[in-house]
Amino acid sequence: MTEAVPKWLQIARGELGQAEVPGPGSNPRIVEYLRSTDLGAPEDRRDETPWCSAFVNWCLEQAGLRGTGSAAAASWRRWGVELEEGRLGCVVVLTRPGGNHVGFYEGESDYGVLVLGGNQGDRVSRRWFPWERVTNFRWPEEGAG
Repeated sequence: MTEAVPKWLQIARGELGQAEVPGPGSNPRIVEYLRSTDLGAPEDRRDETPWCSAFVNWCLEQAGLRGTGSAAAASWRRWGVELEEGRLGCVVVLTRPGGNHVGFYEGESDYGVLVLGGNQGDRVSRRWFPWERVTNFRWPEEGAG
């Protein structure tokens, strides 16, 4: 039996390839992600602003769920309910040099986790992250079970 794909992950997959605009100007879709957070102007108008948390917030909102509303990836460490292991579509919180990162779980290997996220290579993409960087797996309270 295959695991059902949560609505927010379906939405996230539909955003694959959205990318920052080089130089002046910004991708309007990324600005839309940023406006799903508490950032405010002018940070919510530039696609150079770190936007991984904004992407996760936006996808959950599109699915009718409430995110953290914060632009900080670390804000997801206490959101929803903690999972002991990854589950398709769960929120994965990771460490990175100088901060944190957040995205959606799509799979795992001995190496680590496959994350669909925003601001991965300045775009919405899938990327592998090593296990030692994973700090949390979280699931929406509204979708617990």
